[in-house]
Order: sequence, then structure tokens, then C-alpha cells
Amino acid sequence: MEGQETEQRVRSGRPRMPGYGIHEGTEGMLPWSWVTYRLQAARNYWIGTVGADGGPHAMPVWGVWLDATLYFSTGRQTRKARNLARNPRVAVHLESGDEVVILEGEIQEIKDFSGLAHLDDAYAAKYINPESGQGFRIIPEAGNDSGVYALQPQTAFAWTEAEFPKTASRWRFSR
Repeated sequence: MEGQETEQRVRSGRPRMPGYGIHEGTEGMLPWSWVTYRLQAARNYWIGTVGADGGPHAMPVWGVWLDATLYFSTGRQTRKARNLARNPRVAVHLESGDEVVILEGEIQEIKDFSGLAHLDDAYAAKYINPESGQGFRIIPEAGNDSGVYALQPQTAFAWTEAEFPKTASRWRFSR
């Protein structure tokens, strides 16, 4: 989705943020490539879920942006995994409040890892164990109770603090 395929399935525009002075025109909007660069380079992704009582829950995770999808893993007994099992809708935010990237959509748990060796390799290349020098793997080994989750965003937002509201941008994706 990073290239030409993205352009065919995405509608860019401005976010609706009354009172912030965001204009209708496209001048100053960020390109999708600005977003994908930050998603690929990010070390931590904040996952926002909703608990059974309706309360919010946010936790950082390691992940990989690959093939227009954010992949991450977490133990199935964690609060975020239990929340995702009940309600797959999430908001994902990168660490920076100065170069903002926010994704929204529904998480899918991956059950079949065939054909995803490139995902495991990308994760291992990104997250190196300092003790062994080997990369951590996202695909769980037998007996590991971690789940692997995928988010293909439905909506994305981005802006830079330095040029807000001029850079405020929104993308909506068709599937």
C-alpha cells in the first residue's frame, strides 16, 4: 500500500477539528510517504483499546509497519489482548507529539503464519537482543501464548507541531 496501490485506495483530506483553524485546501498537507517513513522507523507504537467497563487502556508495543499493515504481538492474557478479543477497534499513536501519526481501525489476530516469513525477518532485523545479537521474533514458537495482531488502518491522521494547523492531514482507506 506504500506505493501506487495506496494512492488508488486512499482519499486524503483534512481532519475535522472545529476551532483549530484548519482550512479546506490541500496546500501544506503532508504526503502519505511522510507517514509511512515514520511508521517504519518507529520503535514503539501506543495501542489504545477499550476495556469491558468502557474504560480506556493504552500501552506501548513493538511492531513493524509492513505491506500497509501494522503488526505487533502481545501475550493473550494481557489486558490489551483481552480488550482486543472483546472489541477489536483501536487507535495507534507514535511516540512523538511534534510529528504526529495516528492510525484508527480494527485489529485482526493472525492465526495462519504461512507466507509471513518476511514479517518475522523484518521484526528480527528491527529489534535486536543486545545479549545474543540475534533478532527477536514476532511469530511465536510452539507453547508461546502470544498473539500476533494486524491493523490495516481505516483512517490515519498526521501533522507537525511546528506547522500546525497547516500540515493537518487525514487519509481514509477503502478495502
